Amino acid sequence: MEVIKTSTNAMTKKYYRYFPALLCLWVFLFSCTSKTKSVEELILVNQATVSKGQELFEQNCATCHDFNQDGIGPQLGGLTRIVPVDWLRGFINNPTEMIDGGDERSQAIFARYQSYMPAFNYLGEEGIDAIIAYMHQYDAPEASTFIRADSVANPIPEPIPLSDLVARIELVTQVAPSSEEMPRTRIAKLDFEPTSEKLYIVDLRGKMFEILDGNTIPYMDMEALMPNFINKPGLATGFGSFAFHPEFTQNGLLYTTHTEGPGSAQSDFGYADSIKVTLQWVVLEWKTGNPAGTPFQGESRELFRIDMVTGIHGMQEITFNPLAKPGDEDYGLLYIGIGDGGSVGSGYEFIPYGPSQAWGSIFRIDPQGTNSSNGKYGIPDSNPFVGQEDKVEEIFVHGFRNPHRLTWTKKGQKLATNIGQGKVESLYMLQPGEDYGWPVREGIWVIDSKVAINQVFTLPEDEANWGFTYPVAMYDHDEGNAISGGFEYWGANVPKLDGKYLFGDIVRGRLFYVETDKLSYGATVPIYEWQVKIDGVIKSLVELSGTRRVDLRLGRDADGEVYIFTKPDGKVYKIVGID
Repeated sequence: MEVIKTSTNAMTKKYYRYFPALLCLWVFLFSCTSKTKSVEELILVNQATVSKGQELFEQNCATCHDFNQDGIGPQLGGLTRIVPVDWLRGFINNPTEMIDGGDERSQAIFARYQSYMPAFNYLGEEGIDAIIAYMHQYDAPEASTFIRADSVANPIPEPIPLSDLVARIELVTQVAPSSEEMPRTRIAKLDFEPTSEKLYIVDLRGKMFEILDGNTIPYMDMEALMPNFINKPGLATGFGSFAFHPEFTQNGLLYTTHTEGPGSAQSDFGYADSIKVTLQWVVLEWKTGNPAGTPFQGESRELFRIDMVTGIHGMQEITFNPLAKPGDEDYGLLYIGIGDGGSVGSGYEFIPYGPSQAWGSIFRIDPQGTNSSNGKYGIPDSNPFVGQEDKVEEIFVHGFRNPHRLTWTKKGQKLATNIGQGKVESLYMLQPGEDYGWPVREGIWVIDSKVAINQVFTLPEDEANWGFTYPVAMYDHDEGNAISGGFEYWGANVPKLDGKYLFGDIVRGRLFYVETDKLSYGATVPIYEWQVKIDGVIKSLVELSGTRRVDLRLGRDADGEVYIFTKPDGKVYKIVGID
């Protein structure tokens, strides 16, 4: 970690030496213009209220905010001393309503962070006031949010062009609400069992369903099966992912990931006990004697578990290589995407740094092997760090903030999407052992995670010596906020989609594609936007889902046909044609 520390300190000293007058967006966004009543005059600030507020803040807010520097959202230290309580109440209750309603301060925040915060109206007035009381315990940090003078304000100034591609979609099913809170569902992954070709979808709140003839049939209830299961604080926590073994109909093996509370069991991958553990991600192998049965009935065994600093950037992907055949090196090997757990944003940038740490990487393991440290799975001899001292041998590639989805093209190219921090969303082509840069790079720019994590900077003159691998496609936050992994179209029903890798932006619901025949390791290809039409009318996913926070995901069935689905309304659509 000397490299990071030296680089960061040098940047910080240089900044304060040459640019002492900071541009304090924090003051611009939040300062009041008239005398208002203080928090103490409007809220009973006592130990009980503050304790309740801390609990609610850690459950609902801490993944995006802290009190020292910006993260996904602005830092909150000192905020309650310069912003009216009524404004805070309204914004926490329903930020989208305030932004769309023309509130100047709310619109300034949106312009800066380009993302809609979820509404927390379900907490009620008492819960929201408790959060404000807890926030009131923190003063503004010595260095408020600022823009470093050498930062790149607009990394990719060219807008993504709108193509003439308009896909017809049809509603396949609507998953029943799993909560009265928004989003009503948290459907996150749609995939199929490769032999029977049955289609499944999982809701992060704990349920997995088979999709059959337009209906969703309960298949697995993780909350009922695992007593320590949790799905708070939301975002990507809960029943994360699933992957059927290529020979599921013969061996009955299914793999899942889910979250449990801190200390639920001894972790296989941990860090210094002075650093907080918010939750654990767990990888399970399930075995059933009746692969054709619904709901699933079987027994589980744990492969491994890993501690996480916060509730974000966990395990969003487990999958097998769909192109691998019996006898191939990759056949039966399980790929597992592991994010940084929010460690970098929490000030622990060393946790995902380099292949000596498990976080911020994609594992490749043999679930039927036994040569791992805990003896519960195998490590393939062909993994790039096998036999190297102080390296995590499970790692296939590393340097990711939040690897959202991993997929393959027909040519066998491995593609992974990486959800970015403050500026850039990326699509990478994977090569064994490569370093994709996080937490010191975002796309083709430098990150200063200690001082200005939401900003990016030009590469140094000696960049070639660092050995990082860069995206094959990327877009910045003028276009979207979080890349949703997608798929190359492999179907037969919509031939005009042949050769296109379809993906999108999770938050805004925009739909993108790249041409797969243009993809080349080490080169960047252009991204194009496409649209969808339903019942003869072109509509955005914002319109279809009824919310500006779309929570878009994509899936693909055994025939190679592509689906799009959205969390707020639980609707699943299939692409059926092109106009």
